Amino acid sequence: MQRTALLVIGILLLGSASATAQVAPKGPGFRAEFLAELSVAEDHVVRLAEAIPADKYTWRPADGVRSVSEVLLHLASSHNNMPRMLGVAPRDGMLAADYDKSTIDKAKIVAALRESFALMRTGVERLSDADAEKTLPWFDGKNTYRGMLYFMARHTGEHTGQLIAYARVIGVVPPWSER
Repeated sequence: MQRTALLVIGILLLGSASATAQVAPKGPGFRAEFLAELSVAEDHVVRLAEAIPADKYTWRPADGVRSVSEVLLHLASSHNNMPRMLGVAPRDGMLAADYDKSTIDKAKIVAALRESFALMRTGVERLSDADAEKTLPWFDGKNTYRGMLYFMARHTGEHTGQLIAYARVIGVVPPWSER
């Protein structure tokens, strides 16, 4: 009995340590910290996109509100737009004004999400920690590169929350919260 309990505790601690190692920044600095958070965000968004049935991709909570597919494609588009400011060009068509309505094909949307997170990662990897305070044009003013990454983290988190709510309403449990 005692040996089994110790084995279970050991497995739990090992699992906890490996989960922490996967999201821990590889070195100090804002860039490494952002990339660690981006990995978690990608895992959640992509797994949720995969868990939602294809026939629910057109579901929306009300008229005039983005559908599941539109939210996912909006995220993909934004993840393609920001790296452009870092010198990484997205593939043709990814920044079209109506990109969020370009498809409802689940496989294409999941692939676009994966591609967009990879593009974002590539853009951020081009930065150095010394770039944190450098400014860039931003909507109607200026922002720092660090500020842009904060914005991206918040934007991705907001839409992840939106997708979690959508998923729960249509009967899908976010995969990372299943027991």
